[in-house]
Amino acid sequence: MRAVDIIIKKRDGLELSKSEIDYFVEGFTKGEIPDYQVSAWAMAVMLEGMSDRETTDLTMAMARSGDTLDLTDVVPIAVDKHSTGGVGDKTTLVVEPVVAACGLPVGKMSGRGLGFSGGTVDKMESIPGYRTDLSTEEFIDQLGKIGLVLTGQSGDLAPADGKLYALRDVTGTVPSIPLIASSIMSKKIAAGAQAIVLDVKVGVGAFMETLDTARQLARLMVAIAKLSDRKAVGLLSDMNQPLGEAVGNVLEVVEAIETLHGGGPADFREHCLVVASHLLTLGGKARNVVEGRQMAESAIADGRAFKKFRLLVETQGGDVRVVDNPSLLAKPNILEVVCTERSGYLAGINARIVGETSVELGAGRAKKSDPVDPAVGIMIHHKVGDWVEKGKPLFTVFANDETKCALAVQRLLEAHTWSIEPTAPLPLFYGVVE
Repeated sequence: MRAVDIIIKKRDGLELSKSEIDYFVEGFTKGEIPDYQVSAWAMAVMLEGMSDRETTDLTMAMARSGDTLDLTDVVPIAVDKHSTGGVGDKTTLVVEPVVAACGLPVGKMSGRGLGFSGGTVDKMESIPGYRTDLSTEEFIDQLGKIGLVLTGQSGDLAPADGKLYALRDVTGTVPSIPLIASSIMSKKIAAGAQAIVLDVKVGVGAFMETLDTARQLARLMVAIAKLSDRKAVGLLSDMNQPLGEAVGNVLEVVEAIETLHGGGPADFREHCLVVASHLLTLGGKARNVVEGRQMAESAIADGRAFKKFRLLVETQGGDVRVVDNPSLLAKPNILEVVCTERSGYLAGINARIVGETSVELGAGRAKKSDPVDPAVGIMIHHKVGDWVEKGKPLFTVFANDETKCALAVQRLLEAHTWSIEPTAPLPLFYGVVE
């Protein structure tokens, strides 16, 4: 078998066999197939696409390229959720404790933020002492003991995916839906997931900006799950405006804690309940999403979900005093409340601009080596469709640098667009792919 023949076959729009895909992934992982040939292959995939079967074979080959977790001896079914990235998306911090409090163990390996999309690991690391570097052994032990883990990626999971993504990033092949789907699913499968809820974001603040491309991605990932004897459901959720109000690490942790106490912004709370209801159903704890929602609401109402979150933080070395009293978390030097200069209906709140602005304040990173300031961020006080009176607070900037704060105010004013006519609220979800 030769790499060039595989490239030519895909270039000509033909379907690759499992053995050809296995050969190519193994050769690339071992360094036997050079980057320039893998780049050519990735461009051929970008232009010609892949069938569901091909994409599944690619997914499994990448999952097997490194360590794999088998959690079947620890939990009856290993469940996970994945978000394709968004602004203000702190859903994991609420959904996982809720689901675990309902008796469905959940162990998750999350990533750091890069670009305008925040990272779950960064949010949890704003809690002093919280460990996100658990070993595989610690991950499995904790999952068995308390039924809940939230850490960074451990071991050498799907190294072929990491190598391939680095090439895609510099060869214009990042938007390939088969390559996106296999990248996401290979890491989930390598981490032992047997049932996955996929929260696929749609809009200007998402990597999938149109409903059509988001639906294609969700459908393909659900197909990969089915063909690899796993279960998945895809939720198509809006990301044209930030989710909830808080954008920034400490701010999002505080909002998650408020939500676990039964408060929090209405849109964020509803989003979490929908995701949790699907996870409980997929994991076999609930007969359907209606029952799943009732279970999730009950876990929040009686305090079990918050107690589970507190136990998670304590078990992973975090300072539970800040969970009990979030005012002890890091604070910025500058807090600037910006009020509206006009009355009107909010026609848009550009999530991408809000996310990019939070990164510029220091809440995220433009490149992997950038430090993150946990205290800075933004609170967006209204939603698309709201009528806002002149002089009312529009957003608040939390900053540690006067110049960055001033620039943030200007960008955030530009992110808000207005109408004199009533504007329909944005939907939370556009559909479900099963």
